[in-house]
Amino acid sequence: MRGMTEPAVVARLAREITPDLESGRLEDFYQDLHRHPELSFQEHRTAAALAARLRGAGYRVTEGVARTGVVGVLANGDGPVVWLRGDMDALPVREATGLAYASTNDGVMHACGHDLHVTWLAAAAEALAAARETWSGTLVVVGQPAEEAGGGAAAMVADGVHDRFPRPDVLFGQHVAPGLAGFYPHTPGLTLSASDDVDVVVHGVGGHGSRPESTVDPVVTAAFVVTRLQTVVAREIAANDPAVLTVGRFHAGTTSNVIPDEARLGVNVRTQDSRVRARLLAAIRRIAEAECAAAGCPRPPDVTVRPGCPTTVNDPSLDDEIAAVHRELFGPDTVFDFGQALGSEDFSLLAPHGVPYDYWYVTSTPAPVWEAAPGEDVWEKAAGVPGNHSPLFAPDLSVLAPGVRTLVSAALSRLAR
Repeated sequence: MRGMTEPAVVARLAREITPDLESGRLEDFYQDLHRHPELSFQEHRTAAALAARLRGAGYRVTEGVARTGVVGVLANGDGPVVWLRGDMDALPVREATGLAYASTNDGVMHACGHDLHVTWLAAAAEALAAARETWSGTLVVVGQPAEEAGGGAAAMVADGVHDRFPRPDVLFGQHVAPGLAGFYPHTPGLTLSASDDVDVVVHGVGGHGSRPESTVDPVVTAAFVVTRLQTVVAREIAANDPAVLTVGRFHAGTTSNVIPDEARLGVNVRTQDSRVRARLLAAIRRIAEAECAAAGCPRPPDVTVRPGCPTTVNDPSLDDEIAAVHRELFGPDTVFDFGQALGSEDFSLLAPHGVPYDYWYVTSTPAPVWEAAPGEDVWEKAAGVPGNHSPLFAPDLSVLAPGVRTLVSAALSRLAR
């Protein structure tokens, strides 16, 4: 694979080939995507919009990869194969931003910024296509479905994305994040955690609410399971091992005077170490089975683990190189180490074994919102502004052009002649 071009050269070239990104077209495309969010594996309109932009720029485009995914390929002579990835799906969140371009799909919102990701991806692809004379190699643009559902990248791999298209020599991705707009955090090595979902079904004996003695109440039993699970991280995991266990779903019954015959829990765990993951999953099963036995449930609970996302571990050398490019492009104080987060991503699944990848962030909180947030330091303020998955999440439009240049410069770091 071709080595990296000097950061200063890459930054200069990225500026030269993206002179008109402040145009209204970028903003119009983003606002249109924001108005029309689509849930995981339902991104038909979004995928069509991305595909149209890629075709117009001269890419060979394949739609319907893993149902709604889009892959665009632009071969431009000898050189490495660079993949740029953006995810496309929205969330089942009712928007409360009050924006003039707020979601028109009630109960669905781009609350995680994937509309920005698609906008950045499309504009970066167009800019690089228009400047073919400055680089050589093959550029592959990946519009990934269903990141929020956790299955999109795996579905693309299962659909042969590594066999049907040029295999990457390097993979790049980025994510919008809360924080005063104008910064580009990088973390070498482990940056995002693994995520698993666990479904627990507690089996009881249903009956009339006036005769609880004739039942085995699964609601009470499941409540004890939820309460006891809160002790796992606090009492079974070492303080220096990052881990989170969340019960995000509790469904039982249909009316107040009927004791149901089952209760369902949805548990999510975030870990950064395989041993900690194994211990958490074992504890969930142990506690659920013990509480059900203590309550006299007619049979043990069903405990089903649904593996989600692996850890995201940036190639340290590659991350250092791209961070250096972004410092040259935006200023030395705009890039800092974001640290290891307990959020999760399926981005890394798109990299075949041994292929280096880099995943960074673009902060997006409008300055007035940031200044009004409580707290004295960066981390206190970050906790006080609307973040990803909030119904109030509204990135500053000033990040549109810089988010394109971050991707363009990363690609040019390997492709520039």
